[in-house]
Amino acid sequence: MTQSLADVVFTPAPADLPKRARTLMIQGTASDVGKSMVVAALCRAYTRRGLKVLPYKAQNMSNNAAVASDSDLPPGPDGEMIRGEIGRAQALQARACKVPPSIHMNPVLLKPQTDIGSQVVLRGRVLGNCPARIYHKMRHALMPAVLDSLRRLQAEADLVIVEGAGSGAEVYLRSSDITNMRLAESADLPVAILSDIDRGGTMAAIVGSHALLSEADRARVVGYIINKFRGDFSLFEPGCRTITEATGWPFLGVIRWFDRADRLPAEDSLALERPAEFGGRGLNIAVPRLSRIANFDDLDPLAAEPGVALKFVQPGNPIPADTDVIILPGSKATRTDLNVLRKEGWDIDILAHVRHGGRVVGLCAGFQMLGKVVRDPQGLEGPAGETEGLGLLDVETEITTDKRLVDLDVTDQISGQRVTGYEMHMGRTTGPGLERPWLMLGDGASARPEGAVSADGRVTGAYVHGLFGSDAFRAHWLTTVGAEASALDFEARTEAALEALADHVEANLDLDALLKLAR
Repeated sequence: MTQSLADVVFTPAPADLPKRARTLMIQGTASDVGKSMVVAALCRAYTRRGLKVLPYKAQNMSNNAAVASDSDLPPGPDGEMIRGEIGRAQALQARACKVPPSIHMNPVLLKPQTDIGSQVVLRGRVLGNCPARIYHKMRHALMPAVLDSLRRLQAEADLVIVEGAGSGAEVYLRSSDITNMRLAESADLPVAILSDIDRGGTMAAIVGSHALLSEADRARVVGYIINKFRGDFSLFEPGCRTITEATGWPFLGVIRWFDRADRLPAEDSLALERPAEFGGRGLNIAVPRLSRIANFDDLDPLAAEPGVALKFVQPGNPIPADTDVIILPGSKATRTDLNVLRKEGWDIDILAHVRHGGRVVGLCAGFQMLGKVVRDPQGLEGPAGETEGLGLLDVETEITTDKRLVDLDVTDQISGQRVTGYEMHMGRTTGPGLERPWLMLGDGASARPEGAVSADGRVTGAYVHGLFGSDAFRAHWLTTVGAEASALDFEARTEAALEALADHVEANLDLDALLKLAR
């Protein structure tokens, strides 16, 4: 760890802070059963009923993060507002509640950097890097901050919907748990169990969870919900009776398959493992599936364009020869993923693509990879050292302890278009290539250059996440690369998907009954 827990400013909430909200916890029988999506749906559905709803997840493990601004974070050395970061799923849930994201919605964020270690973010601020076995021992020290953040939300809202992590029945983790049953016990939370029937084995998953939980933890469960059901549910009703007879837990309802789920950002990189092929729709974009890929929802707006076919290239596969644009996405471990590029032979594909007149875009860590070298003298993202970049931009990067977290809503003076998004990176990039910036952000004399463009204009990179979510900028960029831009309003598309998701859950669950179970 680069900091100790004692180094982190932690101001607890006042002891007399009132507890106003009802609270309900959604736990899963496994990872990727749809907890984040169901919580977002309930957040929007209850918000539409006039309740002030807030989401909460004590600990999230994800390299997809969002910027949150909170006034109770101490100001920076120049008096500027300090931003924090939380899991992107909780930012989406905050949007479903029609409120700004807060660091208290996700007080602990783990950002995997190696197979056995993660960057630990506490209440929006980086503690440092930590091996899993060490973090396992230190989690109990995080519980005061976790409970304090929950108390703050409960004081502000009518309803707080809490999301568990993975499976709540991993009883070997119970003693150090801060996000499932130990949290439920500490905060006295009622728990609804969510299981994904689409993956199969849902009866065993729910009954097995009951068998593993202690008597006290079983008593916290107010019922179970079946998620992602397709077909005639009457055929599974006997299965529900068997589950209820075996567990004593009531059946709370079934959520049928929601076919617009792909219009909302995925939290887990598992979502990128589904096969995808170019559809011959116009512009072919290839994205190498990096091992520590981060903030890959940057690409959702491009994938939504009717004239674009976007494909994640899986390990073991070459970058297709008919690719028009290669995009190198964000990564939590830039040097590690540079090595992945070389191991997969993608570096050869990228350089050949450029020689043949193709285009390359680097976003955040992808921008760093396009330079001559990436140095990490302090070992902040892995072993200390340096790694040769792809050499397509005349820049160099050094990974530093300072993390830049900035929200953006400015005009790009080069394209003349509005740019919204955020910066979230560790590292300082320098070099002559910056004299040809990709973007010029801001107005007049206050505008600042961002990123770089190669001399031939075919290789570009910048630190801005969410860049392609800006409709006018995305349309301008598509035109510059010879593609046809549509009239897609991406924000409206996302909002419509949230509304449809809330409609879907309203039609599938008895929300009045579920609200009564919250306490």
